[in-house]
Amino acid sequence: MLQLILATIVPIALLIALGGWLRTRGFLGEAFWPAAERLSYFVLLPALFVHSLATADLSGLPVFDMVTVLLLSTLLGAFLLVLCKGRVAGDDASFTSVFQGGVRFNNYIGATLAAGLYGSGGIALAAVANAAIVPAVNVLCVMVFARYSGKQSSYRAVIKAIFSNPLILGCIIGITLHVTGLGLPPGLEPTIKALGQAALPLGLLCVGAALGGNARGLGTRPLLAASLFKFVVLPLTTWGVCRLLGLSGQAAIVAILFQALPTASSSYVMARQMGGNAPLMANIIALQTVLAALTLPVMLSLMMHL
Repeated sequence: MLQLILATIVPIALLIALGGWLRTRGFLGEAFWPAAERLSYFVLLPALFVHSLATADLSGLPVFDMVTVLLLSTLLGAFLLVLCKGRVAGDDASFTSVFQGGVRFNNYIGATLAAGLYGSGGIALAAVANAAIVPAVNVLCVMVFARYSGKQSSYRAVIKAIFSNPLILGCIIGITLHVTGLGLPPGLEPTIKALGQAALPLGLLCVGAALGGNARGLGTRPLLAASLFKFVVLPLTTWGVCRLLGLSGQAAIVAILFQALPTASSSYVMARQMGGNAPLMANIIALQTVLAALTLPVMLSLMMHL
């Protein structure tokens, strides 16, 4: 178990470190990083969501129960975070980063661990988790940015921000292709898949590039609050909803696992593109990636004995 977790997390940490080294050495030049962030946000990440949602195999799974658990726990978690806004962040921009750190998840780690635990069944359960949480957290994050980034305020602006967001559009397209049975055309599927696979490494390099010298002045409270919520509050909330709705077995374990994952590298790209506190977001991603090597083995061990 520990070996599987470390084998999944170490490459992510190394990519973050490489991004920091490349930025420090000036290997690619300052103009590269904003362009890379824009490419990731508008092209690579939407492609990742389109492919993963369009090609998910959900047959024979407790889809409705698992989706219900994940949506309810995510909404409850988001509500708790908003209630605690004044305690977890000193300003609105910082709160958007704490919020993303609290509700978003690294689906690469989740899919890898689920596959390592349960094989092809774990991959299918991971697909259900992605289908449930990815659209929900993206909508919630866009709403939080619309409310707290200072860029939008009216209801019309919020709705426009949701339906023009490239990550949400990617989710809508992927789910539509899956539900209608159309899928991705054979000639297009490999292209979309390749673009999506490039999202993780490029996003992590951008996170590492943003870390150099940015930790000063950010304070420890937002960092700790986002991590405490992500690794303790949200998994416990999900466990409680599982018990309440009667979801058990592998489906419950994978649901709780996905809610206990470190936040996604795409959180940093979204913070940069939508006016959040990007340096704080980069440090939350780095801290949670390191902490996950300690928290995930403990959480999975506890879940296996329930």
